[in-house]
Amino acid sequence: MSQAEAEAVLSGLDDEQRTAAQAVSGPVCILAGAGTGKTRTITHRIAYGVHTGTYVPEQVLAVTFTARAAGELRSRLAGLGVGGVQARTFHAAAMRQLRYFAPRVLGGPMPSLIENKLRVVASAATRNRLTTDRTSLRDLASEIEWAKTTLATPEDYAARAKAAGRDTPFEPAAVAAVYESYESAKQRDGSLDFEDLLLVTAYALEEHQDVARQVRAQYRHFVVDEYQDVNPLQQRLLDAWLGGRAELCVVGDPNQTIYSFTGANPDYLLGFADRYPDAEVVKLERDYRSTPQVVGLANKLIGMAPRRKGLPGLRLLGQRPEGAEPRFAEYPDEPAEAAAVAARCRALIDEGLPAAEIAVLFRINAQSEVYENALAAAGVPYVLKGGERFFERPEVREAVLLLRGAAAGGNDPGMLVPAVRDVLASTGWAEHRPPPGGAARDRWQSLAALVDLAVDLVAENPSLDLAGFVTHLAERADQQHAPTVQGVTLASMHAAKGLEWDVVFVVGLVEGVLPIAQSFSKPDAVEEERRLLYVAITRAREQLTLSWSLSRNPGGRRSRPRSQFLTGLAPESGPTAPPARRPAKRPKVVLEGEAGELFERLRTWRSQAAQSASVPAYVVFTDATLQAIAESRPANLRELAGLPGIGAKKLELYGEDVLAAVSG
Repeated sequence: MSQAEAEAVLSGLDDEQRTAAQAVSGPVCILAGAGTGKTRTITHRIAYGVHTGTYVPEQVLAVTFTARAAGELRSRLAGLGVGGVQARTFHAAAMRQLRYFAPRVLGGPMPSLIENKLRVVASAATRNRLTTDRTSLRDLASEIEWAKTTLATPEDYAARAKAAGRDTPFEPAAVAAVYESYESAKQRDGSLDFEDLLLVTAYALEEHQDVARQVRAQYRHFVVDEYQDVNPLQQRLLDAWLGGRAELCVVGDPNQTIYSFTGANPDYLLGFADRYPDAEVVKLERDYRSTPQVVGLANKLIGMAPRRKGLPGLRLLGQRPEGAEPRFAEYPDEPAEAAAVAARCRALIDEGLPAAEIAVLFRINAQSEVYENALAAAGVPYVLKGGERFFERPEVREAVLLLRGAAAGGNDPGMLVPAVRDVLASTGWAEHRPPPGGAARDRWQSLAALVDLAVDLVAENPSLDLAGFVTHLAERADQQHAPTVQGVTLASMHAAKGLEWDVVFVVGLVEGVLPIAQSFSKPDAVEEERRLLYVAITRAREQLTLSWSLSRNPGGRRSRPRSQFLTGLAPESGPTAPPARRPAKRPKVVLEGEAGELFERLRTWRSQAAQSASVPAYVVFTDATLQAIAESRPANLRELAGLPGIGAKKLELYGEDVLAAVSG
């Protein structure tokens, strides 16, 4: 390795990035704010370590949270002349090790892996006489995942869930019973789930010294990306890999901690310097993504959060030229808000902005429907992120098979794009005739994305042929690296993390949605909602609009307060959010007067709702809950959520109907 190669790796880095890249001996903590070049920094750090002879590439393990991010790390390292580094997700790394050591640790071959928990969870729920639908099954599966990632057992789940303030789909004791049945079923079948991959691999390293020696001899340097999202199970595996060593570099942003509900624990990042007193801590704060105006708004929002113990905070410094001020907009109802966003998207596309450079971000997936309808009505193509994976779509799978068959027959280099177009035309796809909105248009856009990808690849490598294109598609499928589909992106704020667009609309910013209603009684949860808005804001490169509507439906009561997080950010107009509070439970009394009339009105509504859903009336709401509603007469979703017996799901199902009954 030459010093010239090592110095070349550092060229183009700013001072802080260079400092981080040169810190090749651990422990090292890189606090990397949004848009500060985190991936660039850690890949150049690994490359610098290799080129200076500090690292042997095969002895470096870089772990992250998505296959796409791991693929991006490998791709960038290859561009820096470094091959052999293992860049994988936690699960992929554990799978690889456990498959190799299974005969030694488990006494036989690698057990089968449960790809989807729902079938096993459904059987476990049935054995415990729980009536479930698909939604409650998903909630049960998520609760079991939370338990396993936080290292809770069926025996201590109920106490742990209560201490954590979990909003459980059934009584904690019932969830614990399903959890125990689920584990027993896996054991009988000899199968593992994704959490078991990590748990059993950690156990193998902790209890089998020969396995630990072999793995620790193989991997001597560790890099963990998105360290603020690590959960206790992942940390246990990381500790087992390290075996008391400190050759560890972690990278994270405390301001982007948004996955605590899944078991992620930011304390591992915030307390890193306490755990490793000699750690080198480097802050990356120069934001190369967003305009100073967007950066300023993000800083202002996060600056209102209470100071957390641990590592120092981050304040972004915008590096781009000046841009437009963020816009704030209030609308009478959700359809009006969606129509205005769709009209603005249409205007931007007509002005020449690619649709793929626009995003509409919302707090919950249920908010997407009104925007799908509005965009379709405006003739704006859109892509719903979080739906079916690109390479798993039927039309894409069919196209890849046809392309592979065509490649086997040979083709001329330099003719890739016409060849791809010809193959897709055989499926009925016509390049310049996109069909109307709906499933047909989604199919057309998927195939158009393959053509666009071929065009981009030929621009980089004019000699690429069809066989090379098919190989490239296979690599992308393995990495879940979908090509860009030309459409406005509709995504939840969680799904938007790690992505960026020129223009971003952050919509539906009302109390009870952001912050979400179930967070009202938990200050830590409310602050996580603030960080979620911070993530949404920092997705925008150039233009940012934040909006809210006063009513869900046209003609409805315009009583929804805008999000408390907009106080101090947006102009002081329109309704403001009342302080978060949870009314105390009231003793049962005989209701008279208006309260009594409202109570009977609510009982009548409940009977109709129960009959419609084919469930007993008490499943909708108990009399005690109706009594609390009649006594307090909540004026909005926030106040309604504060009453006993009103959980997040019931708020979503019945909240607007209850408010309508209260208002008469």
